[in-house]
Amino acid sequence: MTVKKERLGLIGYGAFGRLTARHLSAWFEVAAYDPAVSEGDAHAVLTDLATAAACPVVVLAVPVEALEDTLSAIRPHLAPDALVIDVGSVKVKPALAMDAALPEGVRIVGAHPLFGPQSGKDGIVGLRIAVCPVREAKDARRVAAFCRHALKLKVFQVTPEDHDREAAVVQGLTHLIARVLLNMEPLPTRMTTASFERLMQAVDMVRHDSPAVFRAIERDNPFAAEVRDRFFALADQARHDVDEL
Repeated sequence: MTVKKERLGLIGYGAFGRLTARHLSAWFEVAAYDPAVSEGDAHAVLTDLATAAACPVVVLAVPVEALEDTLSAIRPHLAPDALVIDVGSVKVKPALAMDAALPEGVRIVGAHPLFGPQSGKDGIVGLRIAVCPVREAKDARRVAAFCRHALKLKVFQVTPEDHDREAAVVQGLTHLIARVLLNMEPLPTRMTTASFERLMQAVDMVRHDSPAVFRAIERDNPFAAEVRDRFFALADQARHDVDEL
């Protein structure tokens, strides 16, 4: 007996949207909408915005800077008790935007897979995801349980504020250092050390991230500026210490 899958609307079908569909299609019939994409694949059927937004579960895989416009566009089409999940790199700003824009009764959860198309290309089992409650804690618990048991992810249930505070260091510094090293290329590839190679592996994991991801991490995280200021102050101190040798 074949059990009919629940429909899931996926708004945004770029690189991360495709990764999302690949791992959710075993449990959901994925209907994806992306005006920049002309055809689907084995994991999702492309459809119009209204159809995708009317699904019982709606995942927003759009840049943080496009979220408010996306919320306005999907609002008229959402089911009264739809579950809406965003998967952006920051959580405070999207949580506030979704709570303000979406109708009462719509369930809202913030999620941030702590991996991307590059780091998840060989599978996502054992990788990390943050799940943040926005309206009802029970909805976040259910999403967390699905991620843990179905997707085999390591789940952290945190508030949007706690997420962004830690991500300002974890992601903010990684992308900042990577941006500097990428601008220094070409870098040596012959006489390298193990530590240098690991550093370059970290750079390669974010090399192809879109500019929108960098902007979200560095601009839309309310704690990122403080972390950058401390990093640059310590870098200046280190340069001063070297000059004094």
